[in-house]
Amino acid sequence: MTGLFANDSEQIDRRTSRSICDAVGERLQQRLRPDPRLPTHLEQLLDELKKRDREGGAH
Repeated sequence: MTGLFANDSEQIDRRTSRSICDAVGERLQQRLRPDPRLPTHLEQLLDELKKRDREGGAH
């Protein structure tokens, strides 16, 4: 990382840096959205929990 700040003329101000970080973050959130579906095994476990709740699983 030492080469990153070797030339002072290439530094950017805090506001510009923040804008770049925000834009990159937004794009990453859009592209890396999690799959809304759960893996089959987790779906089965949740179904089992719901079933137990309906059957009066409260202790």
